Amino acid sequence: MEITGSLNAIGYGIAAIGPGIGVGLVFAAYIQATARQPESAGLTRVYMFMGFAVIEALALLGLVLAFALS
Repeated sequence: MEITGSLNAIGYGIAAIGPGIGVGLVFAAYIQATARQPESAGLTRVYMFMGFAVIEALALLGLVLAFALS
C-alpha cells in the first residue's frame, strides 16, 4: 500500500488543528464573559477580534510556509 500526496499538505492539515482549537477557545471565552457581564460586551469584543486576527494570521503563515517549502 502506497500513500500518495503532498507531505506539505498533510503537515498543514495537522498544523491547522491548533488555530481551529484556538478560535473556538477565543469565541467561547467571549460568550462566557458576555453572559456573565453583558455590559462589558463592547470592551471584550475588541479583544475577541484581536485574538481571532492573531490566531488566523498564524494559520495563514502556516499555509504560506507549507507551499513555500515545497
